[in-house]
Amino acid sequence: MRDQLPPGLPPDPFAGDPADPAAALDAIEPGQPLDPQERLAVEEDLADLAVYEALLSHRGIRGLVVSCEDCNSDHYHDWDMLRANLLQLLVDGTVRPHEPAFDPVPEAYVTWDYCRGYADASMNEALYGDSGLDG
Repeated sequence: MRDQLPPGLPPDPFAGDPADPAAALDAIEPGQPLDPQERLAVEEDLADLAVYEALLSHRGIRGLVVSCEDCNSDHYHDWDMLRANLLQLLVDGTVRPHEPAFDPVPEAYVTWDYCRGYADASMNEALYGDSGLDG
């Protein structure tokens, strides 16, 4: 049972309910603690996410889009949901099931790669101004 959940996701409506329908999922696929390398990767993703949100949210970007190989469709994740998912991975090695974004506006979501490029360009501009020189 996952009682101590990070902020950003709605509360579990079945928390404490012995008839929780998701309890069967925990038995099939229990969470495993992350190994040190996985933990470091998630912590780095959390730090990157904070930078990306700070750079892009005021420009109307609501979060990230991830192309799902399982269902061949795009999944739209708001900043808070992404942060909560990453924090949950750190807590117990799982990600809670969640509802997909309702009627998302695709233009309000970008990829991890776009975020990385935007952050790199922003850093380059901050260091070198409009000249774009690398040193």
